[in-house]
Amino acid sequence: MKLSIVMPAYNERRTIGAIVPRVLGVDIGPMERELIIVDDGSTDGTRDILAGFTDPRIRVLLQPVNRGKGAAVWRGMQEATGDLVLIKDADLEYEPEEYPRLLRPILDDDADVVYGSRFLGTSRGHRVLYYWHAVGNKMLTLLSNAFTNLNLTDMETCYKLMRRAVVQQLDLQSDRFGIEPEITCKIARLGVRVWEVPISYHGRTYAEGKKIGLKDAIQALITILRYARWTPPATDKPV
Repeated sequence: MKLSIVMPAYNERRTIGAIVPRVLGVDIGPMERELIIVDDGSTDGTRDILAGFTDPRIRVLLQPVNRGKGAAVWRGMQEATGDLVLIKDADLEYEPEEYPRLLRPILDDDADVVYGSRFLGTSRGHRVLYYWHAVGNKMLTLLSNAFTNLNLTDMETCYKLMRRAVVQQLDLQSDRFGIEPEITCKIARLGVRVWEVPISYHGRTYAEGKKIGLKDAIQALITILRYARWTPPATDKPV
C-alpha cells in the first residue's frame, strides 16, 4: 500500500524545514509514502525552503495566489496517488510519529476514515492554550454531530486519514477552514466506517503562526448547514 500525505502550507518558514524530515522519517513499515506539499501563495520565504527539498518522495505544488487551506488541501488530494490519503499541516502542532496509530484501524479493516482526536486524551497530555478556542471546537463538533449523526469528539482536527475511494467522492468546495466540516458532512452522507484515535497536540499561539479565528468558526457553522444534506455522487460506497 501507499500513503499520500497532503501538506497545505502558507507562510510556514519557521516550521516546514523541521516537520518535513519527521514526516518522511516516521516508521510506517513497508508502506510506500509520498508527501505532497501545496504552497498557498507564501510570501515569507517558505517557497525558497521548498525549492531546496530534493527527496524524490516530495512533490511541491505552488498555488498562484493565496486561496485558503481548503483549496490547498483539495488540490493535494486530487494529486495524490496513494491508496490512503492523510492531511497534515506544515506546523509542529501534530506529531507524525503517531501515524501508525492512525493507520491501524484501516489496516485492520475496521475503518474507511480515521480522525485523530485531540480530546480523547493521551499519556503525553497537551499544551495549555486558549480556553475559548477549546469551547469553540467542542461547540462546532457538537453541532456537526447533531446534523451528521456521528459521535465524533474532534471534528476540527487536522488529522483526517481516508481511503482513496472516499477522497474521490468528496468534490470539496470550501476554500478556507470550512474544509473540516465539509469533509465531515460528506463522509457522514457517504455512510463509510469512521474511527477516532487519540493523538497528542502541541497547539501554537497567534504569535507562533496560528491562523484560524472567529470568522472561520462562523464559516464552519455555515458549512455544516450547507452540506448536512449533501447528496453523494451516484457510485458504489467504498468498502
